[in-house]
Amino acid sequence: MRRFLLLAAMLFGTVTCAQAADMPDYLRGSLYPAPASTVNWRGFYIGGQGGYGASDENLSGSNTTMLNALLDHNVIQQMDVANWNLGLGKDSARAPGYGAFTGYNWQWDDVVLGVEMSYLHGTFGGKSSAFKELVSGSALSDGNFHDVSVTSSSAISISDMATFRARAAYSFGCFLPYGFAGIALGNANITRSVFVTDAVSKTGNPPFIALQPLNADDAVHNHLIYGYTAGLGMDVNLVGGLFLRAEWEYVRFTAAIDTTINTVRAGLGYKF
Repeated sequence: MRRFLLLAAMLFGTVTCAQAADMPDYLRGSLYPAPASTVNWRGFYIGGQGGYGASDENLSGSNTTMLNALLDHNVIQQMDVANWNLGLGKDSARAPGYGAFTGYNWQWDDVVLGVEMSYLHGTFGGKSSAFKELVSGSALSDGNFHDVSVTSSSAISISDMATFRARAAYSFGCFLPYGFAGIALGNANITRSVFVTDAVSKTGNPPFIALQPLNADDAVHNHLIYGYTAGLGMDVNLVGGLFLRAEWEYVRFTAAIDTTINTVRAGLGYKF
């Protein structure tokens, strides 16, 4: 038991943000403990981080404009093909990431305000594909019944994210809880494709005569996407300018494929 109490006392002494070493001589050994001093958070800082994220993609309607352009002035538009519900719904994926952060703090007593840039590299994104086939219920304006099928696919992959934030925090000794909001930029590969087949019959019964298929593809690589970010975190001063960080960040990108990414992160930083 004595060894346990001695160990507990030693641990307690190491988590006081190294404040005891900074006390004036006349306070050391005093019967009355000195009040905890505010940690100096003011200044530039830099650090590294790692985390884990969940990305959610809403792919519904991502190919509608492309399909409309492909079928412009085509008789099968009378079947409202471009607005078919092809089942390109939502997709989710999980992935780790790593990166860095840097920023500057201003401090007034316990209130800390700052600006920061945070970077994360990973593989976030999702994909979906769908197929639908219909036969027209009556002859179209060309006098034929049409057997139409559409195959559609859409995918996004985000490899790099950078967020530029304004931070507001309140210092509780060596603990600095904070909230932030700002803009987000991302580097993404986006691919979309549609493939349409059409076959005609005068009676609406087999055999149907196949016509030339139609297809359209759109692929962009290293494409800049943008959105916004918000989140919460905690910095914990260890000793001197060294601090630990724990953080949650929400990012939404408004691109051709609407994407949201939630990440939890841990980091180690140094304030100069």
